[in-house]
Amino acid sequence: MNPRLNPFAAAPSLMQPMLDMEEAIKASPLGHTLIELIKLRVSQINGCAFCIHMHTHDARAHGESEDRMHLLNAWRESPLYSDKERAALAWAEDLTRIDRTGAPDATYTAMTAHFDDAEQVALTLLITTINAWNRIAIGFATPHPVGKEASAA
Repeated sequence: MNPRLNPFAAAPSLMQPMLDMEEAIKASPLGHTLIELIKLRVSQINGCAFCIHMHTHDARAHGESEDRMHLLNAWRESPLYSDKERAALAWAEDLTRIDRTGAPDATYTAMTAHFDDAEQVALTLLITTINAWNRIAIGFATPHPVGKEASAA
């Protein structure tokens, strides 16, 4: 894959609000583990190799288990995720696939049982932001770093 454009070099002032949103989400009460799970799951749905690579490495560096990362795309069938994580993952999937799901009331209601109003906003902005990052990375063909993983192929 050949990168098409580096958006940070081409338009740094336009990219800065995205970076600012990242900092605001990090400062939210959602917690690093949940943030990385959501970023990873949304990136899996969107097929963003750059973001999958980044968030797998970030989650691992912060103590996330290999099993939880490997089973994330089957979270409904695994007991490794809390009810709160399940509610957030369902909300993330529905908002990412909003053209098909329309953000159902049942998913929203389940999510509100675990998140207060401010956390609901933070979670929704997290989902919105990672979807935007996926579209930026995929649209501009941003390659993920290749290290020792390449030798295993």
